[in-house]
Amino acid sequence: MGSLSIKFAKRMDNIRASEIRELLKITQKPGYISFGGGFPAPELFPVEEMINITSKVLLKNGTKALQYGPTEGYPPLREAICRRMEKIHVNMAPDNILITSGSQQGLDFAGKIFINPGDKIIVEKPSYLGAINAFKAYEPTFIDIEMDDDGMIIEDLEIALSKNDDIRFIYVIPDFQNPTGKTWSIERRKRLIELANKYDVVIIEDNPYGELRFEGEILPAIKHFDTENRVIFLGTFSKILCPGLRVGWVAASDELLHKFILVKQGADLQSSTIAQMEIATFLNEYDIDEHIEKIKYVYRARRNLMIDTMRKEFPEGATFTYPNGGLFTWVTLPEFINTRELAVKALEQMVAFVPGGSFYANGGNERSFRCNYSCMDEENIVIGVKRLANVINEEMMVKSLI
Repeated sequence: MGSLSIKFAKRMDNIRASEIRELLKITQKPGYISFGGGFPAPELFPVEEMINITSKVLLKNGTKALQYGPTEGYPPLREAICRRMEKIHVNMAPDNILITSGSQQGLDFAGKIFINPGDKIIVEKPSYLGAINAFKAYEPTFIDIEMDDDGMIIEDLEIALSKNDDIRFIYVIPDFQNPTGKTWSIERRKRLIELANKYDVVIIEDNPYGELRFEGEILPAIKHFDTENRVIFLGTFSKILCPGLRVGWVAASDELLHKFILVKQGADLQSSTIAQMEIATFLNEYDIDEHIEKIKYVYRARRNLMIDTMRKEFPEGATFTYPNGGLFTWVTLPEFINTRELAVKALEQMVAFVPGGSFYANGGNERSFRCNYSCMDEENIVIGVKRLANVINEEMMVKSLI
């Protein structure tokens, strides 16, 4: 028999395995220290509480929990989400919330709803790798806008908007951005809305880390400043409760949310009924804010330890961001260092990170990398950063001799 001649869709040419997911396969082996993934700390998962919650849900509403539910989601959970969104100064009605299978599903739906092949979308430079990959499936043209410490550079954004009258949407992570850890200033958030209104563009605001602020007050979401219902807000319980439940949400106006509901119906009908009921019950019976404080306490200490160790061990010429929350710091090395090559040498020393080039929609910038501090304990953070420092020092010495 001859080999099969399988004809895949052209869009598959744009889809590559996630570098982060491939990296995680290697670092599952004993002895590896991984700063590569964006995982929450598993020791902070409320396992005992979830045992109690799951038992209660099944004993009280077992047949309902195991049955299909509405596409829009479990009504008590949608109501609870509206109450939580008040913390970021956003007032939504339950009818304007759609439950998704993680906020990642919301990104995929956004691509499906807005992007035709060749359409232009604007993203931060760098941006979340998972979003880039989700959008790539729909074959857009990426326009990436540089950032400074206050977020996307607004002047550059306006130039891009003025030169392109067919932008489908602007995608941003304004709080403790993945991968840089940077947070948009309030002024930038306001200016983004002004430009979106002026040029009639939709904004996708992705906010997986916003509640994990270590210092200062939680800032109002971009959605708070939305005067024309053009902001689509994506939220998730993955970083503040349990990622394995795969529960996130989309918050948007009636017109926009209706499109997401239609796509959701065709994708998977609904998100897990039992997972939604478990979260709603958890929010009713436990103090999730107290739980988030425990998470913040641990992550703040781990961020401090990682940054302090980098300051002591990293060579001159290496810089890194100091995030006020979230899961990541962003390391930048001299231009003659290629972090994809460096990552291979780091793995030989049993420490992992994600090379920065992966986070650039149009490629380039191979001198940076992302480090996660949430998932490793204190001892491994120190050991891992020292291993990284040794690899960086050796690479800089070798390259300086060439």
